[in-house]
Amino acid sequence: MKERNKSSNGGMLSVIAALGANILVAISKFIGYAISGSVAMLNESIHSVVDCANQILLLIGDRQSKKGKSAIHPFGQARAKYFYSIIVAMMLFFCGGALGIMEASEKILIAEHYVEKSWIVLAILLIGIIIESFSLHIALKEIKVLNKEKLPLYKFLKESRHSEILIIFAEDSCALIGLLLAIIGTILSFLTNNAFYDALSGLLIGILLCSSALLLVREFYSLLVGESVSNKDLALIKLSFSRPEVTKLIDIRTIHLSPVDIFLAAKIDVNAGDQEKISQLINDIERNIRADFPDYTVYIYIETDKFQNDYHRDI
Repeated sequence: MKERNKSSNGGMLSVIAALGANILVAISKFIGYAISGSVAMLNESIHSVVDCANQILLLIGDRQSKKGKSAIHPFGQARAKYFYSIIVAMMLFFCGGALGIMEASEKILIAEHYVEKSWIVLAILLIGIIIESFSLHIALKEIKVLNKEKLPLYKFLKESRHSEILIIFAEDSCALIGLLLAIIGTILSFLTNNAFYDALSGLLIGILLCSSALLLVREFYSLLVGESVSNKDLALIKLSFSRPEVTKLIDIRTIHLSPVDIFLAAKIDVNAGDQEKISQLINDIERNIRADFPDYTVYIYIETDKFQNDYHRDI
């Protein structure tokens, strides 16, 4: 999937926009909680603070990933993004979701609480929706730039190797849903004079955050371990081996070293020929592959061998 040009920011603009939005939202939410005592507002406040910390971690991870190659890291440290993204997802789970669930559960099961000045809570939540909508709009614009193949949103997010855009989209989406839940809980508590609905909305927000975090951890673990190119890209790569001189593509392996770096190893059986012709053939194949992926740095290793019927591929 050709997501981006190597000179683009790779989704970091959405991180910066989200950081600015969450700082403003976190301040307003804590003011609202201090005035009202709303559990949903407290959970949303914690969520926004955690999001701020998360975005700072993503910026650190982006800087770390841009460190050059070295003897210890011959392909650079681009996967640092995935490591920091896992930390971000775990913070979202424990500091955002789990903490919110504990607080809301206590209010539901143990202690009574009251929501005061509901109109102030609603005003702050509506302001939060406006700010978070702006942040989500920036993220969607970034996705549009990265999604050069015009894939459906779900498919793009599933196939994208840009962890930061996945996090920002998930956080902004959860923030908007959480704000809507908080508004519903506040209105119901006001109409029924029963703060149970406020606590219930806080509980649902916590469950939402935990669920999102678990999905993100699963995806980032896969990226950190190393994912192959998409099936569509693999089919395109194999076309470069469809030549009269190549009698058999014995084996081929690919792995994403970063969102825009690919390592490819292949073993081929070729028609008999001198070493000079074989070298020229391999050079031509490599040139064609790189031409098909102009937005990527592609590391290629191709070796020749004789295919045997009992050849066993490890996977």
